[in-house]
Amino acid sequence: MKKRLAHGLKLMLVLSLVMSLLSACGAPSVQDTYPLESVSGSGNSTSYVYRASERTVPEVAQELSEQRQPDQISAENTERMFLVYQDEYYHLQQDPNKLEDTLVEVDSKEYVRQNYDSSFLQGYLTATLIGNLFDSFGGRGYGNYRGYTHKETYKPSAGSYRAPTSNDKKVAPPLTVNRKGSVTRRGSDKDSSVGSGGGLFNRNKDQSKGTIDRNKSSGGLGGLFDSPKKSYKKPKTRVGGGRIMRRR
Repeated sequence: MKKRLAHGLKLMLVLSLVMSLLSACGAPSVQDTYPLESVSGSGNSTSYVYRASERTVPEVAQELSEQRQPDQISAENTERMFLVYQDEYYHLQQDPNKLEDTLVEVDSKEYVRQNYDSSFLQGYLTATLIGNLFDSFGGRGYGNYRGYTHKETYKPSAGSYRAPTSNDKKVAPPLTVNRKGSVTRRGSDKDSSVGSGGGLFNRNKDQSKGTIDRNKSSGGLGGLFDSPKKSYKKPKTRVGGGRIMRRR
């Protein structure tokens, strides 16, 4: 009984290990953090700007929304989009000086209240959300701010942007995105890319087609998935003896 129990526990451990390995192979496992570009504000009124290199605004919006479902997302736009969460507003903007990059501005709700122009937000957010956001301010914010890309023309009413310090990077809201991996299909000489970025898991080796012989034992897992062997063979009878002998 004890031997059976020990054998069952070992089998469960092996199966759980195999399943975890298969799960890891099936999904991208590399995550890079967007570099922090600039910081503004203090206390509960803060704004952090990240750079998503060689990523369009819709691509970044999709990546972020897949990681964390927003309460509201503006219509798809190649120049500017908003993702609204409970206490944060993600303002995605195409960098006018580097069009292939997207700037991700993460503003606290208080920062939006104190700096943004509500008439500007009407083109991206619902009237109900804007009304609730600026209700304490009589329906309008204090400033005419329109995002980091226009910070020189429409300056924030409180604070100014600066290069982040090491302490800023420690307290900044983390932004992670799935980067590039590749899945090599058996029998194909081409890689199927997943995501975009560093390409840590790219495979450039030539792939050869293979076959599966069900009569041979499967390797690599100690025959775990081999077809079960018969525990006994067909008994032979002895003529004239009147007894059935079972092969031991």
